[in-house]
Amino acid sequence: MTAPVLDARALNRATLARQLLLDRSDLPARDAVSHLGGLQAQEPQEPFIGLWSRLRGFQPQRLDEMVTGRQVVRTHLMRRTVHLVTADDALAWRSRHDVMLRQKVLAVYRRELAGIDLEELAEAGRKVMSDGEPRTMAELTRALVDRWPEPGPRPLGELLVAGLLAMVQLPPRGLWRVKSGVRNLPYSVWLGRAPDPLSEDAADPVGQALVRRYLAAYGPAASADLRAWCGLAGLPAAVAAVRGELVTFRDERGRELLDLPDAPRPDPDTPAPVRFLPAFDNAILGFHDRSRIIDDAHRGLSVAGTRVALVDGRVAATWTSDADGTVTVTPLTTLSRTDRTALTEEGQRLAAFLSDGESDRASITPL
Repeated sequence: MTAPVLDARALNRATLARQLLLDRSDLPARDAVSHLGGLQAQEPQEPFIGLWSRLRGFQPQRLDEMVTGRQVVRTHLMRRTVHLVTADDALAWRSRHDVMLRQKVLAVYRRELAGIDLEELAEAGRKVMSDGEPRTMAELTRALVDRWPEPGPRPLGELLVAGLLAMVQLPPRGLWRVKSGVRNLPYSVWLGRAPDPLSEDAADPVGQALVRRYLAAYGPAASADLRAWCGLAGLPAAVAAVRGELVTFRDERGRELLDLPDAPRPDPDTPAPVRFLPAFDNAILGFHDRSRIIDDAHRGLSVAGTRVALVDGRVAATWTSDADGTVTVTPLTTLSRTDRTALTEEGQRLAAFLSDGESDRASITPL
């Protein structure tokens, strides 16, 4: 039987529904972070915006409590970028990402790190961190640079913090409206135990869990989309193991799309409200083929850290905010008066959120 074809609009509405962007959810914040498989968090304030756009009545203080209470953590994970994930997911997923994290650092600093004994360096780093004291990357590398002077502090530090040691970035970094540098502690100290060991099962049970979780929050999607989200190359065995649980579709280009059978796939004509997305939001970055939500002409915005706004489910504007909370929207295309009004009104609500209620100023610049 030929797999049904899902056009771009059908994929768009499915993505919005899975990403909690079609209708704000009543999920608790921790459950939302879990459902989304984490939020991009290299820009520390952006997860607050991501959750505000997705959750009804979201309060920043709740996320602060989750961070300080060690329910969620900031850590290098998918694609070697800093993500805000639940502690449970960090512990379950980190070992499965170890090889990818290490390889990505080594690819950037291939010349500087050539010949380094990775096990020896990792053991030395663990010994330094074993006293339970938080350290910046610079403080960690200073303790080791006499033994490994050739790479230089930056390559050595990134290899340790992002590639060799399972580390958490501690608060106050990542708290609401707080500026703070990065201080690190091992998972074993901050969370009370080391990451789960990597399974030797060839069927890759952690990989299977990642496939299911990805499709729940991003599907229907191709295997290439899954890889773009997590950065892991070795998932064919996991996909093969769960294929019998899944349903298949095709997109308009003929690519096979996988999905969970009971996941939401709304009517393509379902209205989509205006939504403001933070920088590097995975609703865009979590796909190899991002055309379901952003035009190819604007694809570069998704990797440039530009905040964008969705109109009818698609990227149609960029936005910025001033220190006083004022939101300024810049359209990428001609918008109707109705759409401009909707952008202004949602922008005012966002301004009130960003300023803790002190401002509701929002404006749209001329195209």
